[in-house]
Amino acid sequence: MHLEFRHLRTIKAIHDCGGLARAADQLNITQSALSHQIKGLEEQAGVELFVRRSKPMKLSPAGRRLLRLAEQILPQVEAAQEEFASLRSGRIGRMHIAIECHACFEWLFPVLEGFRKDFPDIDVDIRPGLAFDALPALLKEEVDLVVSSDPEDLPGVEFVKLFDYAPVFVASARHPLASKPYVEAEDFRGQTLITYPVERSRLDVFSQLLIPAKVEPASIRQVELTAVILLLVASNRGVSVLPDWVVREVKYSSDYVTRPLTENGITRRLYAAVRSDDREKPFVQRLIALAQSEAVKLQTA
Repeated sequence: MHLEFRHLRTIKAIHDCGGLARAADQLNITQSALSHQIKGLEEQAGVELFVRRSKPMKLSPAGRRLLRLAEQILPQVEAAQEEFASLRSGRIGRMHIAIECHACFEWLFPVLEGFRKDFPDIDVDIRPGLAFDALPALLKEEVDLVVSSDPEDLPGVEFVKLFDYAPVFVASARHPLASKPYVEAEDFRGQTLITYPVERSRLDVFSQLLIPAKVEPASIRQVELTAVILLLVASNRGVSVLPDWVVREVKYSSDYVTRPLTENGITRRLYAAVRSDDREKPFVQRLIALAQSEAVKLQTA
């Protein structure tokens, strides 16, 4: 028996309407075409599906069995169609984010709160991109957006600018280097450098300053939380390098100062990396717009 969705819709329409004429109107086909469809279905089943000469038209036991099947399957089909339509329109979907910026968790949470209100049916997840290769994961569709300051030339991937920032030197107001207008790589010799628990190549102070100058601090102390880093710096337990917006946002204490790295300063740019095929999805566009808007607030705080 070759059963199609249209057959199930026919059985249900005739049962609901009580006759061929009204059912044909509901299904938007002619009464003749509907009768022909019923005859073909009964020939396939080998049994009658309707009790003939009854008004309103009634289903036979075999017809009632098909009706139960229709009532089970058709709502699921309609739900799937609605889900596919929502996927096409961007009302539902998945947004798994990898962050190659340890400090960005604090900046991203207000962004996600606004995003959740706009797209409550989007499945959002955050993965620390510093713990795995985030950009290859983006290509493999394991994540959907990567926050990164290191753009690469990857086919099928677009890097959308979020904002520029300056990594700045942070030290206690009592520290000898606090009197300098700016610090250079050599100033880090003999210092205890307090950093996030991240490999060196992903830290601006190393990638942009110390590694090129072949300078090694006396020791490195890794700390998870920005507030704790600033607490230690204010207590003169070491020095650090943090994004300028992070220092402005946390505002932990007045016992530390910030200085530019090098005379001309260092500027870095943060990007949202997304697959080109996803760039025009409404929820992707909205998340990027919210991120850019939140960045403006951080830079003007």
